Parts: sequence; structure tokens; C-alpha cells
Amino acid sequence: MDNSTVSPVEGDDRRSRPRVGHIQFLNCLPLYWGLARTGTLLDLELSKDTPERLSEQLIKGELDIGPVTLVEFLRNADDLVAFPDIAVGCDGPVMSCVIVSKLPLDQLDRARVALGSTSRTSVRLAQLLLSERYGVEPDYYTCPPDLGLMMREAEAAVLIGDAALRAHLHDAPRLGLQVHDLGQMWKDWTGLPFVFAVWAARKDYLAAHPEYVTKVHEAFLASRDVSLEEVSKVAEQAARWEVFDAELLERYFTTLDFRFGPDQLKGVREFARRTGATTGFPADVRVELLGAESTAPYQRTVRGNGARP
Repeated sequence: MDNSTVSPVEGDDRRSRPRVGHIQFLNCLPLYWGLARTGTLLDLELSKDTPERLSEQLIKGELDIGPVTLVEFLRNADDLVAFPDIAVGCDGPVMSCVIVSKLPLDQLDRARVALGSTSRTSVRLAQLLLSERYGVEPDYYTCPPDLGLMMREAEAAVLIGDAALRAHLHDAPRLGLQVHDLGQMWKDWTGLPFVFAVWAARKDYLAAHPEYVTKVHEAFLASRDVSLEEVSKVAEQAARWEVFDAELLERYFTTLDFRFGPDQLKGVREFARRTGATTGFPADVRVELLGAESTAPYQRTVRGNGARP
């Protein structure tokens, strides 16, 4: 990002850097790792937190730009503009959004199911799948995303992020529990990709600083691309501080789908159609995209689909 485009005018003492959210889960590391490599990291005021809290901060105006869970984006679509070409999702398995269960899913009717407290989107997707695909209505309750704690009182648990990855790869197999990947379940059911979080700007911030928003969008696209080009290096560096080895992290990063194009929009619209009436947004909610007056973003080739560039 060119510093000249984000600095305040002379004599203006207002803050100049866009306030941007940073999801603290591993699934977003490839979107942020490249910011240092491209020289744009210092142009952003980053706030690190869970998807749920970052969504709330963006909606309240405490952030200008950032990731927002799909459910919260759809609930607040009148106030937000989504960035094309960039999201966190999957086109099949996701590995880090799962239902861990003691029983087959079709036996969970009226059973206790613990819902992790860090993302409403994965929770709503799990509820939708259990209700419409498996025909069960469990007794849900919310608790911290700790598998051991959850399974003390529940027959199944919904987990996302790093806790889900640990449960999927380490804890559930050790405890003899079944693991069901929400991304793969959605794909098998609808044939569509699923988007868990989009990147968006507040419309009032976009109106005041359109050039900042454009530059932030470009910075994240460049960061994503550089990270996937050097995904082995990203995985090696991350593995120094994680319980997962570099080989597993590279597989995870290239399983995730960081695109937000026509197919992903179809998945969003299908999710809205199926859940809107019971989740707080219109079933035909309009998703406004940055630069929507042009179709160019969907005509260029983007990387980030889980395959190496």
C-alpha cells in the first residue's frame, strides 16, 4: 500500500490507518502472512480477536474493515460492502469446522449438543444440517470451545478454528469419537462451496475513504497470493509455535478456499435461502460487493482455491 494514499492531509491530526480486524485462528494466517512481505503491514491498525468479537466490532463501528462471519454479514448487509475475491471458506472439506459426536448424527434427536461460542455461522450451519439433512432436533446449549468440557455433558459438540483442528486430528480419534466435517457435509448436500467469513468495509467508511478501502482490498489479495505461492514457508514458520507439524499445516492451508467469486456467492445465497427466515435476515438478502458496477473482479484469475498456484 502506498503510504501517500493513507496518510492524512497536512494539518489533519485524525488517525490515518484503517482499523482492520485480524482473526486469530490459523485458517486466516495465509491472508495476513504476506502483509509483511508486500510492505503493507505497517499501513494497517490490526486488531486480533475471535471471528465473533471482530464481527461485533465491525458492526459497532469500532473497526473500519475486517472479516465478518457470514451470518453477521447477512444480518447487517445494509451497512457493509463485501470484498470480492477474498473470503474464508471451502469447496468440500474444511478440517476446522466440525461436529464431534459419540453417536451417529441421525441418533441425536433430543440429545444434548454443545455449541462452541466463537462463531454463529458454523453453529447455524450445523443446526441446519442436523435438522434438514438428518431430521433431528437436539437440545442445544452454548459453552466455551473445549472438547473435553463439552463432551462431559453432551453427546456431540460443534467446534471451529484451532480447537476444531485439534479435536479433528488429535483428540477425537484418541477418544473414539466420530468427526463430521461441516464443509464436506454442505458440499455433499448442496453441491456448492461454503463461505464462513467474508471481508467487508463499513459503508460509511467506504464513503469517506474509498481510496483506503481499495488499497486494503488490494493488500489482502496480494498477501493471500504471496502466502499461497510460499505456502511451505508459511507452514514451516507456523509449525514452530503450534502443535501441528508443517506438513499438516500446508495441507490445511491448501484445503481452505480463500476465493469469493460466483460459485461462492451461489453458496451464500443458498444458505440465506435456507436459513434467513429463522436467523435474522431476508432469504433473498442482497450481497453488495466492492466495485459491483464492474464485472472485472470475476473475470480475472485468482489463486487461493486449495491448489498450489
